Amino acid sequence: MHIIETYFECGGFDHRFLQGGISVYLWNLSKALADEGHRVSVVTPAHGRLDDLRASYDVERLDYEDTYELPLVLDPDTWGERFPAEVRIPLTTTAHRVRLDGVDLYFLSNDLLDRLPDRFYPPYDSKGSDLVFFKPLAYQVDTIRFIRSRFGGEKALVHAHEPYYHYLLPAAFRDDPDKFVVGTVQSNMPITKKVYRPKVERLLEFLDAQVEPAAEDPREAEISVLSAYQQRTHLHYDYGPGHIRVYDLVADHADLVDFLSPGHLEFYTAFADTPFEELFNRLPVRDTVRRNAHKSFVGGCAIGDRWRAEDRPAVDRTAVLEGIGLDPALPTFFHNARYAVHHKGQVELFRAVDRVLDEGLKANFVLRCLSDGGIDDPYVREVVERHKDRVHLECERVDERRVVEYAAASDYCLFPSKFEMDTFLIAQGEAMAVGAVPIATAQLGMAHFGHVADPLNTPEATGFAVNRSFAEDDTLLVNALVERIHTAAALLRERPEEYQRLRANAIAKAREFTWQQVAAQHLAAFTPLWEGQRPVPSIELLLKYGWFDLLPDEAHDAHRDAIAEATARFADRDLRARHSVADGRITYRLPHADRVEAVALAEPDPEHPWRRDVTVRPLERTGPGEFTGLLDETGGEVHLLLTLSSGRSAWDVVRHG
Repeated sequence: MHIIETYFECGGFDHRFLQGGISVYLWNLSKALADEGHRVSVVTPAHGRLDDLRASYDVERLDYEDTYELPLVLDPDTWGERFPAEVRIPLTTTAHRVRLDGVDLYFLSNDLLDRLPDRFYPPYDSKGSDLVFFKPLAYQVDTIRFIRSRFGGEKALVHAHEPYYHYLLPAAFRDDPDKFVVGTVQSNMPITKKVYRPKVERLLEFLDAQVEPAAEDPREAEISVLSAYQQRTHLHYDYGPGHIRVYDLVADHADLVDFLSPGHLEFYTAFADTPFEELFNRLPVRDTVRRNAHKSFVGGCAIGDRWRAEDRPAVDRTAVLEGIGLDPALPTFFHNARYAVHHKGQVELFRAVDRVLDEGLKANFVLRCLSDGGIDDPYVREVVERHKDRVHLECERVDERRVVEYAAASDYCLFPSKFEMDTFLIAQGEAMAVGAVPIATAQLGMAHFGHVADPLNTPEATGFAVNRSFAEDDTLLVNALVERIHTAAALLRERPEEYQRLRANAIAKAREFTWQQVAAQHLAAFTPLWEGQRPVPSIELLLKYGWFDLLPDEAHDAHRDAIAEATARFADRDLRARHSVADGRITYRLPHADRVEAVALAEPDPEHPWRRDVTVRPLERTGPGEFTGLLDETGGEVHLLLTLSSGRSAWDVVRHG
């Protein structure tokens, strides 16, 4: 099988040529597929680093020179009057090959792809001001043209990554009988993310892709409390007219859609129990998911070989912790992530660390929050300064061996990630693999690591779970982390045998995730496609998500019991709350609610009438499961966002007046 891997960067073979984790994933997967005897090509931009590559590798200039003009239709609302309605960027693209570990790496180079050699990715503020913003689009167009030129007429499977960086590819190759296209959802960008429709239509025409993008659906034009609130969950944003969903372009035209973990696939299929679930079920993107769900599979992700060495690293805990000014006799908690406060839950992490240390807990915290510019949040600096003998904060990129030492010298690892932005979370698996017991959110995308709510009564548990969070600066998450950190410290002191059980489970679980297994899972999906077999919807899939209207007629007799069970399961999601209104106040009662917030539309912004903000007023908790607050005197509907003790989010509407 000839597999063509492609993404905006693939420098995972050398840390000097990588920016993000997808680069590492792509290289490891490519090597593992090549090790299985398949021909693997990687197509990626050179990012202006050809001279650096030549200094370390044998770089071969290929007989490929492609001169064309990249047509870009610009959104006038973004690019204004300083730019014409359409620009054409003249480009001459060359290709350069490096052969490494059985993989052919093709680096594409032209005036646009070679810009930003230090950061690769255009800064967001280039949108509307600098055409370098379109560098990822140039990558897509150049990749399509290169594959057509180099591998035209040759049977191959194109494996592309992250919808925003490959949404033209499935449509471009849809009618090519020699090419299969598999799209991987790498991160959880909003499934409703859109791009400017005229730009996409012009590029598809330029690429001679005979595809007519779906017309706009009036359901997406409705502005509601639910849609406006989602800006705070990072799960959905409203767009004005003239835009098209990226996910539709991938899911409708790709042959398969790949996910990194079972929970990742489950989350992106239903958004169950999140504040977005109810809106998702009203939007046309749900139809896209339903009609393409049978194409989805879990290719997986893995932990690097260094972390899974046969024996745990021989780390001198005393030397490592004393070397950064910490007491090796104390319980030690480790965190390792980009500094991304909403994504990684670092606001709540610092609040929890601050509180437990103020409460007198004797423990160390080794916190790695990677940021090229350091951290300028005054609160973070204050926490570190007040607890400088207990907290070591590090923002720099360091040799991986040092990170291994920190993790192996720690007793626990802390990963309070939020908004379901993580799809596998390699860093958690790495820390577990060298013996750090996890304390982490119960995100579906991290569920494969085996941390649970009640680990002390779950034999196979690896660590402690706290509820998922979809709120900024979430006090419920802070409270949960504080409770778990105290419990974890006490466990080490009072029940060391239980701690050792969790540690052994964590090490064993993390080491299950190998690149050989990831290659096998991909090949299990690729091979039938290569042999001409197309996936079809299964009864189990339809029942899992309650898509009863898609069941064929004959299924109602053949699967009577399974349908009854699924029907009962979905019916059991009723909230059964009670409320009363008196003297302008609402009293809302739901025994298993931890938080109730009243959400209303804010005043519109005249410059962006299609995007509304909301106001959020927490109701006062007056007892277990009882909340009260003032009502708007004008009457009408009150939208209530509920956070339940299970971690589930749900909406309720109360009418009054």
